[in-house]
Amino acid sequence: MLYSKDLRTEYEPDVLVVGGGPAGFCAAVAAARSGARTMLVEKNGFCGGMATAGLVAPFMTCYDSGGGEMLIRGLFEETVDRLCAIGGAIHPSKVTAPSAFTSYITVGHRNVTPFRAEALKLVADRMLAEAGVKILYHTSFADAETGPDGRIKRIILLRKNGLCAAEPRFTVDCTGDGDVAAAAGVPFELGNSATGKIQPATMFFRIGNVDSEKIEADYRANINNFYRKDGVNYRSLHWWVEKAREAGDWTLDRVSVGLFRGVDPDEWSINTSRIMGIDGTDSESLTRAETEGREQVDQIFAFFRKYVPGCENAKLLQTGSTVGIRETRHIKGMKRLTVASLLGCETPEDSVMIAANSVDIHGKFGPRSNEYIALPEGKHYGVPYGTMVPEGCGNLLVSGRCISAESDASGAVRVMPPCMALGQAAGTAAAMAAAADCSAAGVDTAALRERLAAAGVKL
Repeated sequence: MLYSKDLRTEYEPDVLVVGGGPAGFCAAVAAARSGARTMLVEKNGFCGGMATAGLVAPFMTCYDSGGGEMLIRGLFEETVDRLCAIGGAIHPSKVTAPSAFTSYITVGHRNVTPFRAEALKLVADRMLAEAGVKILYHTSFADAETGPDGRIKRIILLRKNGLCAAEPRFTVDCTGDGDVAAAAGVPFELGNSATGKIQPATMFFRIGNVDSEKIEADYRANINNFYRKDGVNYRSLHWWVEKAREAGDWTLDRVSVGLFRGVDPDEWSINTSRIMGIDGTDSESLTRAETEGREQVDQIFAFFRKYVPGCENAKLLQTGSTVGIRETRHIKGMKRLTVASLLGCETPEDSVMIAANSVDIHGKFGPRSNEYIALPEGKHYGVPYGTMVPEGCGNLLVSGRCISAESDASGAVRVMPPCMALGQAAGTAAAMAAAADCSAAGVDTAALRERLAAAGVKL
């Protein structure tokens, strides 16, 4: 693209990480610790992405499907340990299921990690500073200029003080939406091309001043009243949702409530609003998601105050400063993650992480429904390096929820602990590629796995 202004190249890092969400901040720390001159750009004034701006909580499981062993370690584990040290999280080893911390769900929810978003902002800042990462907050990705060989020549950035350019040797796209990859001409699939659907958006919110003992007592009284019918889960508080619907106080196309107790005993994170048909790569669509999401939150919070025991005096603490996005682009890469490989518990030889997160497709059979497929107890799968290597752009890696994956397979690894592990792998690989002056496809995956293992990653 041609610009009317002659943009100066102001930054020339070895590795540029675009986006400071769960994948991005881990990618930047990993690249810097691997010896690369690393720069991180983030549109917000803090890192964490969905975990902080989106208020998505808790971190979903980092354990095997039976809850016997912690699988996602490395920088994720270090982050959790640092959070726990300052009272900003409860370690997943201490979280049982079903419980208030897991929305009273067991399957796929063992050993989640409640955390404070504000504490995560601080921990991420500290880890980046200690690693020597140059951070540029309040800076958005604008465009990528590529050469005839498809390699990225310049990244155009929009700072508060105007447009500028960076010329990194290697770029890691951690935008969550594959924005850099798309601008560089990498082919992609938007949502599920076979069905034409994209997983719905959610406006998370937090409530406080809750008498949690009363909610727990209400749950215990209805513990045998959870069931699934016609692809719809009737779980927490569905008995109150039914009464509210009958009274005209509930018009949402949901039948139960996702609620997760936080680090503080009177605070809860609510994952219930469902906004269908949102394209997270389009500003007009996102605007609808934000406004509709806040309207849904208003109704859900009123429901809590009127119907849910212990919430009579609850306070709405905060809605997400950005709507929660589950799915947008899936880039086309050297390898593709499939549902068959996940459910077959395959661990390819070039795996850069292992996980056991369930295949979770919200709204698959309509706005009230979901598809949830958990692994057999004690099992896990691996995610190959090639899923982060895009077609046609040699000096780019893509990490986080937009890796090369089937839409349904992405429904397993889109959650934050796997994204953090993928970020660590991408940052390490980018530093290796920059040092060796090779393409992403040319990275020695055996050497990459050795480095990751030395950094505490379980493979």
